[in-house]
Order: sequence, then structure tokens, then C-alpha cells
Amino acid sequence: MQPMHNIPARGGLNYDETPFLAIWEVTQSCDLACKHCRAAAQPIAHPDELTNAEGKALIDQIAAMHVPIFVFTGGDPLKRKDVFELIRYAADKDVKVALTPSATPLLTREAIFKLKEAGLVRLGISLDGSTPEIHDNFRGLPGAWARTIQAIEWAAEAGIPIQVHTTISRHNAHDLDNLCALFERLNIVMWNVFFLVPVGRGQLADLLSGEEFETVFGKIYELSHRVSFQIKTTEAMHYRRYLLQHNLEERRMGHGHPHGAAHEYEPGAPTADAKTRTMGWATRRVNDGKGFLFVSHVGNVYPSGFLPIHAGNVRQTPLQEIYQNAPIFKALRDTSQLEGKCGACEYKEICGGSRARAYALTGDPLAQEPCCIYQPKNWDAERESQAASFEVTITPDTLVSL
Repeated sequence: MQPMHNIPARGGLNYDETPFLAIWEVTQSCDLACKHCRAAAQPIAHPDELTNAEGKALIDQIAAMHVPIFVFTGGDPLKRKDVFELIRYAADKDVKVALTPSATPLLTREAIFKLKEAGLVRLGISLDGSTPEIHDNFRGLPGAWARTIQAIEWAAEAGIPIQVHTTISRHNAHDLDNLCALFERLNIVMWNVFFLVPVGRGQLADLLSGEEFETVFGKIYELSHRVSFQIKTTEAMHYRRYLLQHNLEERRMGHGHPHGAAHEYEPGAPTADAKTRTMGWATRRVNDGKGFLFVSHVGNVYPSGFLPIHAGNVRQTPLQEIYQNAPIFKALRDTSQLEGKCGACEYKEICGGSRARAYALTGDPLAQEPCCIYQPKNWDAERESQAASFEVTITPDTLVSL
């Protein structure tokens, strides 16, 4: 199977018709109690989660839609007894499955080799600190860091490409250099940097400010010049704007990549270095509901796991129909409906801001990105002042609860 990092950035997909990435929360059950958990996962599985037959029917629909990447997440997918069977079923349908397990005693060497045998194309493992103290505190379980490192080493032994997920918050924003040094030693293929959306157990107090976002963007951009793995961001769509701005500035100064502008870069190209392939992610233009969908453990479909606006259920409505025609999906793909600075921004087609974070902080999924300080060229100063006066009224009590 073709590694996921070699899939073309655009690949001819029309995001009005087909998502680039679909995620299925195969179970909400998990034995961890991570501080930021989107799912607020519990140890016991929900009695109404999709059955084995319903899961296979979902995989059939993913195959028919030709979705390039399908991710099994949770909770902890290994809490589901038939997860290996479902991966094998998907592989037989030429559906490329990645898995994001939790670092618990279920994640054994035997389980990892069994995942490989079933047809898994990538393992996504969360690592939120370069030391046990940072990571274990974040994950709420002593020993989680050591177990995570061991699992990464086993995955490398099994020949499964490793993607590491890090949720950036006030707990670990200072640790990025040390994390990347660790990733280099572990030979990962991609670092997926999640920026906190305050849903589930995610706390508003842990959310970085717009200025702090820019500081972290600068650090990620610097690291992309010198690491051997790709870097992509999740729920930080405005990193695409930051990356393209700085790449164009470098080109103006004669330091740009000789093979073309940033929009021409494709991740996984044979001659591409990590920085070049990282830039390719900036042109995917995927956003909540735009090239992306999320199916919950009970079959509810959402624009993302961080944007809990219900669009339908696969038990009643075909997945393709929900993705193409549900009002919330259609609205999120229409950049003319974006409000505030996002609506006026010259980067809105490649960025669009985190719709999930806008919803979490304002209750409006089309509101401007709350954690972006960029001033669009066509943004009216008076309107900006009015928006700012609204934003400062946001308190933890205004957070949309699930």
C-alpha cells in the first residue's frame, strides 16, 4: 500500500463531493483520563456504538467515496475487540487505515505486529512532552511516557510508519525543541501538532493567546527547516498563512526553494526535503467540514471531532449524502459565509480559521478565528474594534458545553 505521506496534496479531489480525510471514533471507551480529551472518554464502551456489521458498512461507503485516508480513533480503538478484523476488511477494500491507540497495557508488541499483519498503513501515537513528567501529567497516568516510547520502537520494528500527535497548550509550549530532538531519534515520519480546542476536557485556561499562537508558529517554522520528518498542524489553519507569508518573504530575499512556489509543493515528492513536504500540507486547504468529516462511536456525523454540530447519522442516511448535502457542511465549505476578519482575509481560501475553535468560544461556527492576530488587508478598522470589544467579553462561562 502507498504510504499516507505519499498521497498527493490535492489529488484531484473536489472537497464539495469527497473528503480527503475521514475519522471514525470506533469506540469512546478508554482507560486514560487525558486533560484535554475531546471525547471525555470513559472506561466502559457505549452500549449503542456501531456494530461490526455497521462498521463494515461504513467502510464500504468510505471505499465507494474513494476517501484517501481513513483513521480509526477513540477513545482507545484497541478497546474494541474486532478492531483487527475491521482493519483487515478495510485493507481488502483498498481503504488505507491509520490507527490512533492509547498508550495503555493493551498496546503490546503483539498487538502492534497484529495491526501490521491486518493491513494498517500508519500508527498515530500521542506524545505531549519530551520527559515523563510533562507527558504523564498531561495524560493523567504514570508510566504513559515510557509505554509510548516503547510502542513507537515496536512500531518501527514492525515496519509501520509512525506519526506522533502533540496537543499544544500552556503545559508544553516550552518543550518543542526537546520534543523534536526526541522525534529525530525515534525516526518518525510526521509530527501532527494539535492546537487546543476547548471541548470535552479541554480547558479554556489552557488555550494559547493569538500572540502565543504566532510564537509557536515561528518555532514550528524554524523546526521545519532542520528536521527530517514532515510537520502538519490540526486546528491551526492560520499556520498555513504564516508559512506561506514567510516562504514568500524568503523567496523575495533569494532563500526560497528552487523548485517553485509554495503552492506547487507536494508532500512525499522524491526530491522534497521535510520543509518542502511540510509546505505541501499548507495547500491542502482542509478544514472542519471541508475535506474532513468525523463519525462518532454511535454513527453521528460531524464536520470534525472538535465541532459538535450534528449533521446526520450513518444508520439513517448515507455518509456521502450527509457530507455533500448537510447544511452545516455546505456552509462550512462556503468561504463567503465567513464572518469578521476571516471573511475579509485574503488567505481565507487556504486557511479559513478553525471553525471548531470559533464555535467553542462564540457558539457560531462561522465567526472569525479567535486566536489569530493577523490583520487582513481589506479589514475595516471600525469593524475590527467592534469585534475586539465582543471578544473580550468571552469568559469560561460562555464556553459551549457538550
